[in-house]
Amino acid sequence: MRPDKKSDYSFHDDTSVPTFDDARILLVMDGACALCSGAARRIAAMDREDQIRITPANSILGRALLVHYGLDPDDPESWLMIRDGRAFGSLDAMIRLGGQLHPALGVMKVMRILPLPVQDWLYTRLARNRYRLFGKADLCALPDADLRHRLIE
Repeated sequence: MRPDKKSDYSFHDDTSVPTFDDARILLVMDGACALCSGAARRIAAMDREDQIRITPANSILGRALLVHYGLDPDDPESWLMIRDGRAFGSLDAMIRLGGQLHPALGVMKVMRILPLPVQDWLYTRLARNRYRLFGKADLCALPDADLRHRLIE
């Protein structure tokens, strides 16, 4: 759900975390979830400034980052955004990303008025039921050029 609070760029000091381009936003997403796969494709299409990279949670980098921040790489609730060396998770990460991707998605900021336990409850409901609701799909299976350019495996 929410990553452990750590100092900015703490992953630099963790030898188990492979080096990556931390000047860009990095999303660690479930590579087998149809909802996540569709979201990754939409993110790639909306990222006009080429500021986002995506790595599957089951990749070496994804697993190492999730573990570094105290999240379980095998738990469907684990979703992580690294921006400016800081880690965000749960609905908070989605709200922050949405506003940055497109002005119309900035309306998601209104969800910040919800208490954190309510935000986490909403995110957990979605995360735990996403396979049942949306099915499975391989994030890395035949990605289009926009997505392929952003994938780190």
